[in-house]
Amino acid sequence: METLFSPVAWLKVWTYRETFLLGFLTTIETAVFAIIISMVLGILFGLMSTSNKVSLRIIARIYVEFIQNTPLLLQICFLYYALSFSGNSIGILLSGIVSIGIYHGAYMAEVIRAGIQSIHKGQFEAAQSQGFNYIGMMYHIILPQSIKIILPPSVNQIVNLIKNTSCLYIIGGSDLISLTYSFVTGINTGGAYGPAYLVSGLLFFIFCFPLSKMASSWENNLKKRDQMQNMKKKATVVEESSDVD
Repeated sequence: METLFSPVAWLKVWTYRETFLLGFLTTIETAVFAIIISMVLGILFGLMSTSNKVSLRIIARIYVEFIQNTPLLLQICFLYYALSFSGNSIGILLSGIVSIGIYHGAYMAEVIRAGIQSIHKGQFEAAQSQGFNYIGMMYHIILPQSIKIILPPSVNQIVNLIKNTSCLYIIGGSDLISLTYSFVTGINTGGAYGPAYLVSGLLFFIFCFPLSKMASSWENNLKKRDQMQNMKKKATVVEESSDVD
């Protein structure tokens, strides 16, 4: 087995660089489609969890609690093998995309629920008094105000989703981690563990780090904007008090 600084090991990685590129592209593809699924489910169940209808809140709660309290690996294996043994296989990649999307959809739903519930109750009452139905109230009044609370944790969930694509190795996927494992255990390429996993980690870092920084930047900018708005409100109150005096 070559060490991390072995020229032979690094030469193997360079020679088979297309393997890592293919795995990286598959990881991106998996992540993009899983993000779409998780966002759709997150919005749907997030809205259901804040609905006035008890039945919808119960359904949303069951989904969130069940998904969050069972391992992602178990969900991937169940979906892939259950469908395969029943003769309705949807393939490794699609099984991974759906499983990861459903898993993170539960977390997205909680993020959206928290964002909606952070809005003052008076906003809901004002929207209802103007004749908005639930969907209209959410679309025009509540969600535009809660987006600043929803965005940063949503981006963090997306970063976690990208990293969780590595779980596809359990069903023999062609994602970055799966192909890296095949590379380090191959007959002609085996042994270059250090360089191979380092390259794999760097590719994940390149994908995830900008998103993490973007989430932090958004959060800081939103906090600064809120502080500026509060200062303006205080200044306005002071001016109005001075005018009264």
